[in-house]
Amino acid sequence: MHRAGVPFVGAGLAVAALGYRRRWVRTAGLAAAAANAAFFREPTRVPPTRPGVIVAPADGQVCLIEHVAPPPELGLGDEPRLRISIFLSVLDAHVQRAPVGGEVIAAVHQPGRFLSADLPEASDANERNSVVIRTADGHEVIAVQIAGLIARRIVCDVGAGDHLEIGATYGLIRFGSRLDTYLPAGAVPQVALGQRAVGAETVLAELPR
Repeated sequence: MHRAGVPFVGAGLAVAALGYRRRWVRTAGLAAAAANAAFFREPTRVPPTRPGVIVAPADGQVCLIEHVAPPPELGLGDEPRLRISIFLSVLDAHVQRAPVGGEVIAAVHQPGRFLSADLPEASDANERNSVVIRTADGHEVIAVQIAGLIARRIVCDVGAGDHLEIGATYGLIRFGSRLDTYLPAGAVPQVALGQRAVGAETVLAELPR
């Protein structure tokens, strides 16, 4: 379980303990603790070992594949890049994983709205946190955590100068959200619209050679 879930699970267990004399209170507390433990789960994943791949940063369904400019707050210009978006339902594991290994060269939070995360305009309008990772070969991949209608809290545990291994957990969004991955020029997508992605294991794209 991701450590961000500890207070929520603890609160449910506390309710169960304090109300142990009343069955319905005890049951409600235990049910809440179990539901939160399931939501904040951090499954063990094994990333591909072959070089040159970009993996899914989260579990969920591929909902958009399009060419758009990266988030303006990153200052990376208006040149369109291929973006693959993954929508996470409340039933998906909500930890985020590094799509590539490398150095974090930027991590920028942008306040915004809380539209439903499955809407195309959510990428631009909603609150988000963008992380730019530069691989050892100099390729830059952008992973953007996007808040949703219910999700109101983005957790990002990395900053500029940190190093990430491919598939390593770096953050979490609470209760329904979306992940956008912006690929470098020449990257070849390996997924299709509607496909289910498994964080850290599904190959989103091949890096340019």
